[in-house]
Amino acid sequence: MDLKRVVVTGLGALTPLGNTVDEFKKALFEGVSGAATITRFDPSNFKTKFACELKGYDPLDYFDRKLARKLDRYAQYAIVSSDEAIKDAGLEPEKLDLDRVGVLMSSGIGGLQTFEDEIIGFVENNFIPRFNPFFIPKMIGDIASGHISMKYGFRGPNYGTVAACATATISLANAFDHIRLGRAKIMVAGGSEASVTRVGIGGFNAMHAISTRNDDPKTASRPFDVDRDGFVMADGAGTLILEEYEHAKARGAKIYCEVAGAGLSADAHHLTAPHPEGLGAANVMRFALEDAGLKPEDIDYINVHGTATPLGDIAEPQAIINVFGEHAYKLSISSTKSMHGHLLGAAGAVESIASIFAIQEGRIPPTINLFNRDPRIDPDLDLTPNKAKVREVNAALCNTFGFGGHNASVIFTKI
Repeated sequence: MDLKRVVVTGLGALTPLGNTVDEFKKALFEGVSGAATITRFDPSNFKTKFACELKGYDPLDYFDRKLARKLDRYAQYAIVSSDEAIKDAGLEPEKLDLDRVGVLMSSGIGGLQTFEDEIIGFVENNFIPRFNPFFIPKMIGDIASGHISMKYGFRGPNYGTVAACATATISLANAFDHIRLGRAKIMVAGGSEASVTRVGIGGFNAMHAISTRNDDPKTASRPFDVDRDGFVMADGAGTLILEEYEHAKARGAKIYCEVAGAGLSADAHHLTAPHPEGLGAANVMRFALEDAGLKPEDIDYINVHGTATPLGDIAEPQAIINVFGEHAYKLSISSTKSMHGHLLGAAGAVESIASIFAIQEGRIPPTINLFNRDPRIDPDLDLTPNKAKVREVNAALCNTFGFGGHNASVIFTKI
C-alpha cells in the first residue's frame, strides 16, 4: 500500500513553563523549573506539597463563564492548546474538507477535579443524589475531542486513547496512521491532564511515586540523579497538527518536520514498575525505527521518559544502549520532565513539541537538577546535564512509558 507522508504544521502548548508555545520554548532552553508550592488547594496535610502547576491561567481569559462551568480543567487545557495549534497551522475550516479533519485529544485520567468535587458534594449533602447534570460529560476522558470537533466542525476520526503516561504519544501514533492510510487529511492530536488535585496528589503519594522534596521544589525533579525520589506532578496540554504532506504543500502550510514513524509495545511485566532489563522500552524504540525505515545511527536526539523514579531511570538508559549499540554514545539524551514535570497523559505531546524544538532550533534542551549522576547509568551517555547544548538534529525520538507496561515512541525528522 502506498502510505502517505505526514508532517507537523501546527503546535500548541499550555505548560508549567509557559502558556504558549513560544513561552514554553524560551523557558525550556533556559533550563527553568516549573515546580512550586501548590496553590490550587491547601497542601499542608499532604506528604507532597508542590507540583508543576500552570502559571497565571484563568479560564475566563479563554471561555465565557457559562462554558467554563461545563468544562473540567483538563478539557479547558485541551481546547486552549488546540486553538493555538489550529491558528499556528493556519487552518480555516471553511476552506477544508471537514469530513477529512479529525481530532484525537486524549487524557490519561480525565476530569479528576470534577469527579472529586461531585463525590465530596454527595457526601456533604448526606448522600442525597443531587449531582450536576454535566458531571459525566465533564469527567469522561474523550470529551475534549468532542468539544474541539464541535467548535470547528471537524467530522473526521474523533476519539481519545487511554494508556496512562503513554496516552498522548499513542494519540500521535494513531493520528499518524489515520493520515498515512488515507482516512484523514489533517488530525488535531495530543494530550491534556489536570491531575494536580487533592485526590491526584494523595493517590500518587500513596504509591510513593512522587517526590516529597518539599524544602526545595525547583530541584525536586532529578532524572538520573542518585538522590532522585520520584516524579513531580504537572498540569497542562500539548497539541500537534498532523497533516498529509501533499495537502500541506498545496495550501502553502508552514511545515515544522515530518513524522517518520511510531512504535508501540508492552512490558507484560508489572502494574507500575518497568521491565528490569528495559525489554518493552527497547522493543518500542526498535519498532519505531523499523516503522520509520531508519537505522539507529540516524537518530541524533532522544527525549526520554526519564521520570526520576528509582527503577525507570536505570532501565531506559540500558534499553537505549541495547538498541543503539555504539551509537548510543553519540546520541544526545535529555529528560525535559526535569523542568516541566510529569504531565501524565499529556506528557507525550508536550515532549514531542520539545523534540521538534530540538530539530528546529539545533539545540538540545537540558536535563536540569542533575547534580550527582547515578553510577549505575553508563557514564559515557550524554544526558545533557543542566545546560542546553548546540547540536544539529535531523531526527529525534520521543519515548513515553505508562503504568500497565504501555510503551510508545514517535520519531520526527527534518524535512
